[in-house]
Amino acid sequence: MTNEQQKQGIYYALAAFIMWGLAPIYFKLIDSIDALEILAHRVVWSFVFILIIIAIKKNWQKVRVILKKPKLMLMLLLTSTLLGFNWGLFIWAVNSGHMLDTSLGYYINPLFNVLLGIFFLGERLRLFQGIAVGLAVAGVLIQVINFGSVPIISLGLATSFAIYGLLRKKMAVESLPGLLLESLILVPLALIYWFFYVDSSSANLMNNNWQLNLLLVSAGIVTTLPLLCFTAAAKRLQYSTLGFFQYIGPSLMFVLAVVFYGESVGVERLFTFGFIWAALALYTWDAIRSNKAVKG
Repeated sequence: MTNEQQKQGIYYALAAFIMWGLAPIYFKLIDSIDALEILAHRVVWSFVFILIIIAIKKNWQKVRVILKKPKLMLMLLLTSTLLGFNWGLFIWAVNSGHMLDTSLGYYINPLFNVLLGIFFLGERLRLFQGIAVGLAVAGVLIQVINFGSVPIISLGLATSFAIYGLLRKKMAVESLPGLLLESLILVPLALIYWFFYVDSSSANLMNNNWQLNLLLVSAGIVTTLPLLCFTAAAKRLQYSTLGFFQYIGPSLMFVLAVVFYGESVGVERLFTFGFIWAALALYTWDAIRSNKAVKG
């Protein structure tokens, strides 16, 4: 890997995680529309956008190979369900004043990935990694026991995306062809809901002004563009290096929630966030220390 490729990888990683972190701004612009209706647009326009990219890159052969494998298609049916749930929960949480919960969910996500790696991929934890995971679990348990509330939204986002990532990691499916087929699986449900169950004036695009239609169609770009940058970064950077960028997204969401959208950080959230931040700091420090030891 050349220095130039690594620089490109850093730029792509920054672009991906900054776009993911700022995505709530987009959804807030259309928060007058029901979350499920936005989800339908997100599914349909993501499919259209990815279809165009696949056509430009002439990747039809990779799509056909997957379609010929029933087991892979069954797995994609499962991952598409997880993805649709994650997208829908994220939209609802952001537009219902729970952006801090989404931030916490994506802070917890990498630590969930570690646990899944232990149980399903045979990975082993180093001492400080184990302590980091323990701190994260302690933070959630303190919120449950002392304050009597379960961070359901955060855990739902973290769990669904972590399991999705695990399944996709174990599947011999490239990112874009896989995402095309996942969105294709969801498209019929999205269209049925859009045409037969949505009861709002915005459901008929002919009734909307061009600004609203542009925002709705942009759901496909908002969903797919950061993913393209992420996959480009993953090709140019070590996965451990890429992991250091993943905290940009939830950090931006946290700032947006508190500074711009007036969400309050209560005592219970401060306790949980404090433990999660400590866990991530320890985990990151251990990863840097381990990388230096390997290179040395």
